[in-house]
Amino acid sequence: MISVQRAEERYAAKQDWLSSNFSFSFGPYIDPDNTRFGPMRVLNDDFIAPNRGFGAHPHSDMEVVSIVLKGWLKHQDNLGHVAVTTFGEIQRMSAGTGIVHTESNASETEELNLLQMWFEPMQRGLPPTYEVSAFDVNQLDGRLLKVVSHQPAANVAKIHQDVTIYLSRLQAGEAIPFEGNPHRKVFLFVVEGALRVNETTVLQTRDAARMEGESGLTLAADEASFFMLIDLP
Repeated sequence: MISVQRAEERYAAKQDWLSSNFSFSFGPYIDPDNTRFGPMRVLNDDFIAPNRGFGAHPHSDMEVVSIVLKGWLKHQDNLGHVAVTTFGEIQRMSAGTGIVHTESNASETEELNLLQMWFEPMQRGLPPTYEVSAFDVNQLDGRLLKVVSHQPAANVAKIHQDVTIYLSRLQAGEAIPFEGNPHRKVFLFVVEGALRVNETTVLQTRDAARMEGESGLTLAADEASFFMLIDLP
């Protein structure tokens, strides 16, 4: 089963310094039928004005993954971590028993665009941790590149949930398979371009698909595309 959420169907929240699109219930957007997909609870597509950001706020018992698409994201927390990340890096924060952090646009001139995702952890009450991992952006072409996983690996952020996040870029006419498990879920999000799933479902820029019971997928690009695929329990 494939359920499609079009880009324009997401909830749009705007402030003078922030433009966000919520794929799941979040903040002012409350939809009891759209609170989660497996352990995935949040996908926010945020655009943050230069030199602005979110003030200090707490989290607990949540795995927070941030992928910068454009610009520079600054993180600072009460554990002493200070870091600036950009495209080609993954920021993973395990809130565990509790963490307080700020997130802001580190640039004074350029808008920041990032995807932030929240996943419930497999175990509550873990010690809070933070990391930045880096991947080779040239390895995105023509393949599914693993960037987040619960299995430790070089250049892969470790998450405390049975979740794997892949990124990929395809040129028009290219196609790649994904051998999924029909007992698991797949979340697909098109950052840019047009992607065809199993020849039947067409996704445009910022469209998403939630898939269950699919044993194998063929992902074909109708035009140059950049997308994210998440394998979930």
